[in-house]
Amino acid sequence: METIHIALVDDHRLFRSGIASLINNFKGYSILFEAGNGEELIRKISPKNKPDIVLLDIHMPIMDGASTAQWLKENYPEIRVIVLSMLEDAERVLTMLKLGVKGYLLKDAEPYEFEQALKKVSQGEVYYPEFVTKLLINSFNQQIEPIILNPRELEFLRLASSELTYKEIADQMCISIRTVDGYRDHLFTKLNIKSRIGLVLYAVKNKLIDL
Repeated sequence: METIHIALVDDHRLFRSGIASLINNFKGYSILFEAGNGEELIRKISPKNKPDIVLLDIHMPIMDGASTAQWLKENYPEIRVIVLSMLEDAERVLTMLKLGVKGYLLKDAEPYEFEQALKKVSQGEVYYPEFVTKLLINSFNQQIEPIILNPRELEFLRLASSELTYKEIADQMCISIRTVDGYRDHLFTKLNIKSRIGLVLYAVKNKLIDL
């Protein structure tokens, strides 16, 4: 069996040391190098010093897990990433999954779970614990449910897609500027959008306005 080389990226040295010892005891796996954050990983990795799998913490100083996963996706897409973390909020987990991570391991997982994750991911499969699978299912179900906007939301969206200021939108809708802010923030949340440009793009994509 060919040895699978692992890079361990985590800012806690004691945790890193324990995981490195654990993995080095698994048959067919070895730690290629360790790093305390994404920036250190970038300095150490090269085509000649390239791991097969990166075990990646989410919370790190200087360059965190999401930024590191994005960099790996762009520069070494063949490297498989397994997230190492404590229980995370749904949005953070889904962000990492969208970046193409192949596995998700809780830091307090049992040793056999680490070995199973490494085995599955090295064979081209994925390894997600039950709570991640549930998040994926819930996210998928939410995506397939159509988003329905009421007439006032549609009116605001169309006006927000114009060159009118929020004050001018308030005047046109005969509402206060504070209510306009409420419509904007509500649609940001409802449509999972973070800017007025995002609202315009949503309106165009869904043919709610004519260009």
